[in-house]
Amino acid sequence: MTEKIAITPPTHTTPPAKFSHGVRKGGILQVAGQVGFLPAEDGKPPTPAGPGLREQTLQTLTNVKSVLEQGGGSWEDAVMIRVYLTDTGHFAEFNEIYNEYFADLKAVPAARTTVYVGLPAGLLVEIDALAVLG
Repeated sequence: MTEKIAITPPTHTTPPAKFSHGVRKGGILQVAGQVGFLPAEDGKPPTPAGPGLREQTLQTLTNVKSVLEQGGGSWEDAVMIRVYLTDTGHFAEFNEIYNEYFADLKAVPAARTTVYVGLPAGLLVEIDALAVLG
């Protein structure tokens, strides 16, 4: 039986509850929902990358990428990305940022975007990913 491995990059805070930033089991890597917090600093609370969608989206994608890489993968291994926005008015701007970020990706993953109202105050986007490695 293949071991399940919890993934927490050194740039991430310890989760506040009993969950992992990512989990790898065999060739499957699930990245939990990531938000636009800057890299963790000892003794400081998590800090958003900025107030705007662009800063938060780019940091969120960086955070997802960190989990992918810590788990042995990359964006090329991602088969599904789920995006949660807090405002329907952000769809067009998000798509522009997303298209720029993934402009050089050889094969883009499937994606789903929805509106979600459960993020902590000030956070505008959350992204998770599923990757198949190997």
